[in-house]
Amino acid sequence: MSEERFGEFVVVRRHEQGHVAELVLDRPKAMNAVSTQMARSIAEACTALGEDRDVRVVVLTSTHERAFCVGADLKERNSFSDADLLRQRPVTRGAYTGVLELPVPTVAAVHGFALGGGFELALACDVIVADRTAVVGLPEVSVGVIPGGGGTQLLPRRVGAARAAELIFSARRVEAVEAGELGLVDQVVQEGRDREEALALAARIAGNSPVGLRAAKRALRLGQGLDLRAGLEVEDAAWRATAFSGDRAEGVAAFNERRKPQWPGE
Repeated sequence: MSEERFGEFVVVRRHEQGHVAELVLDRPKAMNAVSTQMARSIAEACTALGEDRDVRVVVLTSTHERAFCVGADLKERNSFSDADLLRQRPVTRGAYTGVLELPVPTVAAVHGFALGGGFELALACDVIVADRTAVVGLPEVSVGVIPGGGGTQLLPRRVGAARAAELIFSARRVEAVEAGELGLVDQVVQEGRDREEALALAARIAGNSPVGLRAAKRALRLGQGLDLRAGLEVEDAAWRATAFSGDRAEGVAAFNERRKPQWPGE
């Protein structure tokens, strides 16, 4: 496994086998609170991962024992003028957009606190695996702002408009079991196993066609919110992008020859 550090607070680990990369939040002294510097590093790491054709799945993890990410660095923001906050906005937005727009499947491994912007980083992923210590929520209205990392748009797409409204307006925290029941997270696993289970899921995903994975993600994302007819056109375009690829030819050949595919990735 190789490691590459982006700034002081973000690490990318590339696993030697399986085409899986970890995007690691590594600011333990602040429970991974997202500062300006950390936001910039997340965006830079996402750019690098998105351009790496060897990566088929990204897992978002944390080095802190009791937190995935507690959201924005409010200590930093307490010193900001209005002009400072305005200048910071595109930087922080770039971090959340960076995760959201990764072209490969993404899995968040959540334990402990995932609040505000921390939960929004998880929501930007395709699948959220949480252990039983997880506590999630979007408490921004309790400090005078709104979820600004995609929460007002991503949460209703997961749980519906009314449920999202209740959670955002009340600013309440939700523990793991209820979060699983409500669909705020996708899998609830034993304490301490969120990273292990997320990596196992990522390995299963990464065994599939890289061309197919990228096209399927693109169809899923672009089709959200469209009417059925328009969504089917998005799907057809994604199908055409895979149907004449080397991966498609290899997949069919491997199936008929009863062997494991050796994906060319093109």
